[in-house]
Order: sequence, then structure tokens, then C-alpha cells
Amino acid sequence: MASRGRPKAELILAKDEQETLERWARRPKSSQRLALRSRIVLECASGSDNGAVAAKLGVSAPTVGKWRGRFVERRLGGLVDEQRPGAPRTITDEQVEEVVTQTLEQTPADATHWSRTSMAKNSGLSKSTVGRIWKAFSLTPHLSET
Repeated sequence: MASRGRPKAELILAKDEQETLERWARRPKSSQRLALRSRIVLECASGSDNGAVAAKLGVSAPTVGKWRGRFVERRLGGLVDEQRPGAPRTITDEQVEEVVTQTLEQTPADATHWSRTSMAKNSGLSKSTVGRIWKAFSLTPHLSET
């Protein structure tokens, strides 16, 4: 029986690509998205059509088509997550480390503990940024040990 629908790009795996995809698909530390994408490509490489792969793996046929196409176009690199939209980080890891270190190891000259305002002035960051850093590291300078 002749195939229906748009023609699919032929998907042929090299030996090392197949080994990598199998490792990604079964490794417990892989992200589940990457593991699913690897399973999709492996099933497509076995000769199954998009509908059969979608039914077997419990995803939609357009999802199978998307990952088949990306793999054919970009190989293994096409399965990895791309950069998300949005502004890049403006606060460096060094600035975060500086705020955490100062909070834990120093006290301001005119007070018993750091406030968000005093730390913001000292570090050059905004009060809300200092608050987010403290929250992320569970720091409460006003509740220090006595």
C-alpha cells in the first residue's frame, strides 16, 4: 500500500548516534524530555511512520514529526533544548556570592545586622534583588545567632 500524506525525510542513524540515543533514552539522570525525544527518533529510525510512533509513545503525530525533522536537520544537537526567549541574566554569580558572603561574614558599621536597603547600597544591587538572593539561600540576617 502506498504511503499517504507528505513525504517524510529519511532517517538513518550512524552507529555512534544510535548508541548515544539509546543511552539518553534509558539513563535515569537524563531529562525526561530528552529521553522521550530519543525514543521518538529511535522508533522513527526503525522504519515506523509518525502515526505509529505517536500511538506507541503516547504523543501527538505533530510532535513526532517535529523531532524527526529536527534530528534529520541538526542530528543529535537538534534534540537538546534551545535557549528560551527573554532577557539574559544581568547579575553575575560573583555578585550573588559577594552578597551571600557579606551577609554571613560581615556586619554593617552602623547596625547589628544587614537590612535589604543597607546591603543594596553596599553591593550596588537593588533591594528586591538582595531580597531574592537572601530568599534563595534562606538567609535571615535579622535572626542571627546570639
